[in-house]
Amino acid sequence: MDHNRHAGIAVRFLDRTTPPHILTLVLVAGLSAMSMSVFLPSLPGMTRYFQTDYAVMQFAVSGYLATTALLQLLVGPISDRFGRRPVILGSIAIFILASAGCALSTSVEMFLVFRMIQGAIATGLVLSRATVRDMVSAREAASMIGYVTMGMALVPMFAPMIGGALDEIWGWRATFIFLVVFGAAVLGLVWADQGETLRQGGKSFGQQLRDYPELLCSPRFWGYVFASAFASGAFFAYLGGAPYVATQVFHMAPGMTGVMLGLPALGYAAGNFLTGRYSVRFGIDQMVLWGTLISTTGMVLSLMVTYSGLGNAYAFFGFCTFIGLGNGLVMPNSASGMLSVRPDLAGSASGLGSAIMIGGGAALSSVAGTALAGSTDSLPLQWIMFATSAASILAILYVMRRNNGMLQGA
Repeated sequence: MDHNRHAGIAVRFLDRTTPPHILTLVLVAGLSAMSMSVFLPSLPGMTRYFQTDYAVMQFAVSGYLATTALLQLLVGPISDRFGRRPVILGSIAIFILASAGCALSTSVEMFLVFRMIQGAIATGLVLSRATVRDMVSAREAASMIGYVTMGMALVPMFAPMIGGALDEIWGWRATFIFLVVFGAAVLGLVWADQGETLRQGGKSFGQQLRDYPELLCSPRFWGYVFASAFASGAFFAYLGGAPYVATQVFHMAPGMTGVMLGLPALGYAAGNFLTGRYSVRFGIDQMVLWGTLISTTGMVLSLMVTYSGLGNAYAFFGFCTFIGLGNGLVMPNSASGMLSVRPDLAGSASGLGSAIMIGGGAALSSVAGTALAGSTDSLPLQWIMFATSAASILAILYVMRRNNGMLQGA
């Protein structure tokens, strides 16, 4: 058993002959999360700088997510063929060059091309998990991945604050120079610390594609996928629309925008904690249902406050914390559900489920940006977030009905 033999090897920090230290994996995954949200406070200012529409500038979010979705399908098989270390090193190097390209861009088209190339860093998130699975047994992997993703959950909280502060002091280009420096530091760490952990090849891309029809014919798989896609869709719509709402509706400076944009990450961290604490006791279906209900309730209250005329920035962003909390319950549990439908196809289910979820998020992020263009209030975004959250309730209720019909739990 290669995994168990691997688990017995001591991990020595900055020693390439041993598996990577958990700090290295957290930073590799964190760089991916940082890239997604650090520049959000600058979006409205960049729209003015490039003299374009917010919906066009917002493609920096939705197009990036679409690139990420595509990579989710490809990265696993590529790293099974060539190994984890060279793929991670290569993707970080591409990310650094693309970040420099973003900082030096002179037109919106040039910026968006480099922004899409930045999406290469999504491999960090996928391969940090794959590396953990290489290193330890399945039982230990869940705990270790928990530490990696917990470290990652903190990044979306601080990234917009860093981006907002850099924008206020030096302008939007400073944010991308920061990504170049941060990326270079992580590249150096990975070079020095990450030993190759792949010992035997996984399924080839062709084998995974041949597995897909079996998954695509499973109603329960689709139920978990849609519960996850709609729940996260509300958050991705928020990523696409909230910077506009902060600056154009509530007239907030980039620094304060950064602080407010990080609030849902607080909820997400709390949701992750509750998942770790209660999923075994209550079962994944129940946890997903509670998560979808919390998100939807938050949006109902948000709409009621806005329509009552009491809406302000604190109310808008405060209620968006419910979306983070709900997602912290829905995401890990629905992912576990996707993988449990056909345990022998777990790799395919993970890649396909993630691609659908992030692809749907890209679409909703784009819809939010378009719906808000020229708007003087936050209602278009609130309605989109409410509708997608409500749809996630229907998806998990469908799964629960199927599971009850099969006389089995999650």
